[in-house]
Amino acid sequence: MLPQYRWLWALALLLASGAAGLLYNLLFVGGASMLAGLVYALAVGGTVLAFVPGLSLSGLQTRLRRLPALVYMLAAELLYVVLITLGCALGGLVVWAFGLTGDSLSTAVRITPRFLAYSLAVSALLVFVMRMRDLIGGEVFVNFMIGRYHRPVQEERIFLFLDVVGSTAFAETHGDLRAQDYLSAVFATLAEPVRRNAGSTDDFIGDLAMITWPMKRGLKDARCVTCVFEVLDRIDAHAAAWTARFGTVPRLRAALHGGPVVTAEVGVDRHKIAYFGDAVNVTARIEALCRPLGVDILISQDLLDRLDRLPDGVRARSLGTHALRGRGAPLAVATLERGSVVPDRLIPERRSAPLALERAEVVAETR
Repeated sequence: MLPQYRWLWALALLLASGAAGLLYNLLFVGGASMLAGLVYALAVGGTVLAFVPGLSLSGLQTRLRRLPALVYMLAAELLYVVLITLGCALGGLVVWAFGLTGDSLSTAVRITPRFLAYSLAVSALLVFVMRMRDLIGGEVFVNFMIGRYHRPVQEERIFLFLDVVGSTAFAETHGDLRAQDYLSAVFATLAEPVRRNAGSTDDFIGDLAMITWPMKRGLKDARCVTCVFEVLDRIDAHAAAWTARFGTVPRLRAALHGGPVVTAEVGVDRHKIAYFGDAVNVTARIEALCRPLGVDILISQDLLDRLDRLPDGVRARSLGTHALRGRGAPLAVATLERGSVVPDRLIPERRSAPLALERAEVVAETR
C-alpha cells in the first residue's frame, strides 16, 4: 500500500486533472460533453500517476530527478507527451464504449493538437509543482502552501541526525567535486527509506541529514528506528556498487531524540521552516557522543521509553547517563543493535564515558 502522503499527492493530481478537463470542456466544447471531458481528464491523470515516485516509473523518475532543473522539466514533458497520448486513448475507449460520444472509436482515441497543447500546459504546471516539492520536501511544501507555520506552532517532533563518517577525509583525497558527488549519492539513498517510514528530510547541513517526524507518526510501529536500519540495509545491499564507484562504502552515525519544539516559517527573501528548542540541540549533542562511545547509533532514553516496541531483531543497550554541554540535567542514552530480543530492553547502565563534542554548534541552532 502506498504511504499516506503518496495517496494525498495522487488524489491531488487526479482532482487537478479532473478540474482541468472540465475547464477544457467549458472553454472549447461549450460544456456540451462534461462527463466525457471528465473521463478523458481522469484517464490522462491516471496514466500520469505512473510518474509519481514509488509507482511503475519510479526508477525513471529517480534518474530524471538527478538532472538539472531545466533538463528535468524538458525530459519530463517528453514523457508526459507519451503518457497523455496513452491516457487520451484510454479515455476515448471508455467514452466510446459507454456511448458518451457520437464519434467513431478511431476518432475518440485520437489526440488532437489542441488537446495535446492544453494537456502539456497543465502538465508543465504539475511538473513545476512536483519539482518544487522535490526540492524542499513534500511535507514542507504542503506546509508552505497551507501556511501551517506562518505563525509559530508548538509541537512534539522526533529528530534523526544522520552523519556521513569520513566525508572530510574523502574530500581531501578525492577533491570537493568528487566529495559532493559522493554525498549526493548517500543522501539520495536516504530518500526511499524516509518516504517508506513517513518521515521528512528537512535539511542537509554539510555532511549531515536532518530527518523529522511528528511525534505520534514517528512512534507508530517504531518508524523512526526502522528508518535507520533500512537506510543501513540499503547501503549494505549495494556495497559492491559503492566500492566500484567511490572506492568505499558509506558509514553513517545516527542520533535519535524527540521532544517539544517551536516550528515556524522564517526568512524574508528566502523562506524556510525552522525548529527551535532543546530537542534539536540535544539531538546534535547525542550525535557527537557516538565517537567517544564507540557506536554508530544512539537514541535518548527519553525517546526509547516512549516506543511501544522496537522493530523485530533490534535491541537497545544502555550506555549510561552523560552530561551534555548547554543542558543542566544529564541524559541517558542507549545504542541500538541487531540481535535477539531479550526480556529487558536495556542492560544495567555503565559508567559515563568522557564527552568529546566535535560537531560545529551551528547544527544545534538550525532546524
